[in-house]
Order: sequence, then structure tokens, then C-alpha cells
Amino acid sequence: MPVRRFRLGIGLGTGALAAALASFAAAVPADAAELRMMFQGDPYEIDAISAAARAFEAANPGTTIELIHTPHDSYNEKIGAAVSAGNLPDIVELDAPFLSNYVWSGFLQPIDGLVEQKLLDDMTPSNIAQGTYAPDGKLYATSLIDSTVVLYASREQLESLNIRIPKGVDDAWTGEEFEAILETLSTAPGVKWPIDIFRGYGTKTEWIPYAYEPLLISSGCDLIGRETWTAAGTLDGEACVKAATMMTEWVKKGWVVPQSAGTNQFYAEGRPAALAWGGHWFYTEAVKAMGDDLIALPLPHFGEKGASPNGTWIYAISADASDPELAGKFLSFMIQDPAYQEAYRGHSSFPGLNSFAAASPLYAPGGPMEVAFEQAAKTAVPRPPHPAYPAITLAAQTAFTDMFDGADPQTELTKAAEEIDADIEDNDGYPPFGGN
Repeated sequence: MPVRRFRLGIGLGTGALAAALASFAAAVPADAAELRMMFQGDPYEIDAISAAARAFEAANPGTTIELIHTPHDSYNEKIGAAVSAGNLPDIVELDAPFLSNYVWSGFLQPIDGLVEQKLLDDMTPSNIAQGTYAPDGKLYATSLIDSTVVLYASREQLESLNIRIPKGVDDAWTGEEFEAILETLSTAPGVKWPIDIFRGYGTKTEWIPYAYEPLLISSGCDLIGRETWTAAGTLDGEACVKAATMMTEWVKKGWVVPQSAGTNQFYAEGRPAALAWGGHWFYTEAVKAMGDDLIALPLPHFGEKGASPNGTWIYAISADASDPELAGKFLSFMIQDPAYQEAYRGHSSFPGLNSFAAASPLYAPGGPMEVAFEQAAKTAVPRPPHPAYPAITLAAQTAFTDMFDGADPQTELTKAAEEIDADIEDNDGYPPFGGN
């Protein structure tokens, strides 16, 4: 039998956390219906979720929604504590790439038949991909939103340097073209750094596999082989080593905004960074400073095809939910609630529903972020949908951090591949992904 190790955080199941999470289960009258939902998010999200819960309670007398807001940075740790205490809430929000670990570990149940079909039918292909467990092909989570990364630039700056502006995903810069553009920008007036790849988000974060894996995939490799489910020969293979070496050369040449400079050098006064390899959420910040000069471009194609990331925080129903049907009813209500959707629309949230995209001026045809939604349809690739993802992401974070600090790419990628494969071997291959 595999060794089922839940590896979403450090220090899981501590006494204090287990005791705190045990307090979630307050006694309720026998004729009352209570749901508990654990989530993370910014203040506007807390407000939107709280308002949806109160509206649902008003429409369903006798029903109580207990909302358990948990800070983003400690979220996975507290999920682990809830699991250890045998007290996982009815509805849990989770980061999409960890879905396979949750499902494989037996923590979630499929949402087909629980969530309204019209909502499921409205989900974009990328949204469906982030909520699907590959071995059984079933949908375990849904969301109003998804995510992506694009290149941000100044139209005026590119035009002044006679740099071609891509019209869409099919017209994206090639890898060779992109490096030539970085070279040109490195000597352009007023440019301190040709590109910000947001090292300022931190070196031990999900940003690294999320934002940089598309470059590997477009270059012809990946963090792990998606048929063999082994990392050796893929992550440390020639294509990935070449791609990682290219990125480390950008750093060595001084083309990349350093971590110490924070996360606003692209739109800061004087615009010291010419380009930004940033998430869709960055648009809201940058447009305030740059106005109509801000343009969003597709990620470059480093090989024969392009690739872009997807996946965000999504909602699932726990396997031990007290009332799965009620949980599905609430999720359907919340995600389709007009006020809830308006709160996310106001923060440039990336659409996970086709109807939400059509009603979002940013992403609709002709909108300033239209290319971002085009990427979701044409080039989006989920992070590896495998139970070993906690080990995969940690190994990738460490490898890229060390490479950017000067370590040898081949050495670091080989080390990362060995760590990933060791975790998979420790779990007998995570059957049915290829184990015994």
C-alpha cells in the first residue's frame, strides 16, 4: 500500500492548530442545517463571500453558513491540521494544482450532480481542467475565476524602438525575437532593467512553477513527464537545462529586476523596467499609473508552440461533508450571485465562466486584456495534475532560486528531479498514476 503522506505544509497537525480547528464544529439544533466553508482571500473577497452567505441564509431559512477565513500564507498548514483532527469543513477552497493531492488522499468528492449543471456548462475549458482529477476524469472543483500570465509593455516605448507589437497569441514573439528585444531594451534610454519577472514575489513561492513552467513547456520540456510521471530525463533533460540556462543568463546580464527591488518597477516613477512577465491581476495596478499606454501581449513562443499558465483558488466539497447537496446548492448560489461577480469584476479577476468573460469589459473582444482570455483558450496548460505536486513545486522553487543565485542549472535541475522522483517512489508511484 502507498504511504499516504499529506504534504501541503510544514508542521501539519500541531496540537494548537488541531484544537483551534476542532472548535469549528459548534453544536446546532437537530432541525437546523449548517455548512462550514474554509477559504482565503483579500478583503474584497471576504466581503463578497460574506454577503453571498448572508443572502443564501436569507433565501433558505434555517440554514447557517459558517465562514472560516484563513490567512493565505498559513492556509495549507491549517488544512493539514483540519485533516489531522478529522474535521475538514464541508466546503474547502484550495489552490488548483494541489487538487490531485486532495483527491488522491480521499478528501474530496465529485461535484457533478451537486453543483447546478448550468454552472458546470458555463465553465471555460481552462476552468474545467483546473478542477478535474485525471485518473477518473471527474470534476471535483469549480470557481468563478481562473488565472493567467501575460507580458505587459508600453506601446509608446515599443513603437519608439521599432519593436513589433504582436496582434494576438498566434502572432506572439518567438524566443529568438524575445531575446533580441531584451537586448535592444537593455540599452534603451531610461531602461534600468529590460524585464521584471517578479522575483520580488519571493523565491519560495508558487509563483516560480506557476509563472515559469510555461517557458519550459514552450521550450519542449516540463517539470515532470506527464505520461511516465517521472521527473528524471525531463526536468533535468537537455531542453529544460537549455531553457533554465537562458533565464539565468538574463539574470547574469542584469536584464531582470532583482528580488530586492520589489514588485512595482514596471510602472514605478520613471518606468525603470521595460517589460513585465506578470499575472492578470497586475493590470489593475499598472493601468492606474500608465493609462492607455499599457498594453498586454501574449507570452513568447520559445519552441514550436506557446504555453501559458492557469489555475487559481477553487472550491470543492469534502468527502465527509455533512450535507453535500446543500454544499453544492450554496456554491452554485455564490458563484452565480451578481453582487459576488461584480466584486471580482471590479478587481480585474480572470474569467473562469464564459458568461463572466462576456460581461467583463477587460476580457471581452476588443478589451485591453483580450489576449489573456485568448491564451486560456489556446495555450493554457495546468501545472502537473499529480498527487506529488507538493513535492514538485517545492523542488522547482528551490532549483530556480538557487540557479538565479548563481548555481549550475544542470546540477540544480538534476537534484530537483531526484527529489520529485524520490517522493513518488516513497508513495509507490501514487497509484493509479503508475505505482504497484
